[in-house]
Amino acid sequence: MQDKFRRLIGIKAKPKPAAPPPPPPAESAAPATAAESKPVHSVAEKRPGRQGTAPLAPESEGKTISTRQQAEEYLQRLQVKLNHLADDFAEGVINREQFQKLYEHYQRERRSIENLLAVDSNTTELSAATGEGQSVMIRRQHIARAQGYSVYDNESGMPLATLGKFELDPALVAPMLSSFRAATQEIFGGGIRSTAIEGGRWVCFVPGEFTTLLAVFTNEPAEKQLEYIEDLHRLFEKANRHRLTQPPVDADALLFPHEFFLKK
Repeated sequence: MQDKFRRLIGIKAKPKPAAPPPPPPAESAAPATAAESKPVHSVAEKRPGRQGTAPLAPESEGKTISTRQQAEEYLQRLQVKLNHLADDFAEGVINREQFQKLYEHYQRERRSIENLLAVDSNTTELSAATGEGQSVMIRRQHIARAQGYSVYDNESGMPLATLGKFELDPALVAPMLSSFRAATQEIFGGGIRSTAIEGGRWVCFVPGEFTTLLAVFTNEPAEKQLEYIEDLHRLFEKANRHRLTQPPVDADALLFPHEFFLKK
């Protein structure tokens, strides 16, 4: 797994140092006379404060950063790149197509690294006994998948855009959205929340400074997926902040990075 990490994040494995040559055999010396002989001290006795020098301790190798830590640090750098990407689009430095292609590239990197982090380095030895392949298939079959998104303007309460298969009855969405915005502790609370709806699906509410994102999943999303959605909505508002602060908002001019997740 370490080799995969290094190849993925561009780190070359350090070559192992060559083994030192064996010491030459000691030359035999003539036995000393009684007058010339001196008391022999053990190596342990040759310490500071006594005659002689302290034994040379083996040179300790510097602590190297683990492959897992390198991967986690790379994920942090990817998030910084995503934030810069949103800034560049908002300031007109890059166009829409450049944003989409770069965003997809960074997300593929992110997923690849996180998939490697989720795999135990010793699972190859246990896969035959534990059915590792079957567990991976089960995990993939039951993962929550985003079906559609809808972005609502906080000020007007009207939907700005709908992406994917967001097939929710407006009569159901309106009261849920009102309750969420009221942030009643009994129902939703103050931050991102998800709740079950009909057909075993789940809807996720993500508050933002200018808009609120509603995301529909095939089943209950994991905590990590909720973090993704929260990051996604934050990035959406960051990239479109100039357009969102100039009413009326032109939905056709907005950039939607959500489309990447609908392809998966």
